[in-house]
Amino acid sequence: MAKKRFAIELGYGADLHGENMTTAAVRAVRDAVSHACLCGILEICGLSDLDRVHVHAEAAVPDPESVDRDAVLSAIPLGQKTLKVVKGGLIVEGVEVPRFAPGVDHIVMACAALTVSIETDAASDSSAPGKQACGCSAGDN
Repeated sequence: MAKKRFAIELGYGADLHGENMTTAAVRAVRDAVSHACLCGILEICGLSDLDRVHVHAEAAVPDPESVDRDAVLSAIPLGQKTLKVVKGGLIVEGVEVPRFAPGVDHIVMACAALTVSIETDAASDSSAPGKQACGCSAGDN
């Protein structure tokens, strides 16, 4: 079976007082998840087990090496998960609030893209009679 992309969702996250790359990346992934509704996978493509979807996350932060990958992956609530962390995001001057994080005065921002894919036998042969590219029979009369 071929894997085809079903949805791409984007998210943004920040750590306002801790300069924590993982916190910002997790928030970016959660933001992307909060924008996604995968009802088409269930209702149109007929996939009944959402743990069979593939979810690839790409997160961009200023210091990718400091990210706890397991924490970011745990922000994805379903599916077979993969993660790529790249250099990006942004660090801007903030304000030190000693009760939150003494000596920390920058804001860390991250962005994330989640790609949700499904495996479908008709993905490679959308010309099959009565089948759409997603493997369903939407539009049949």
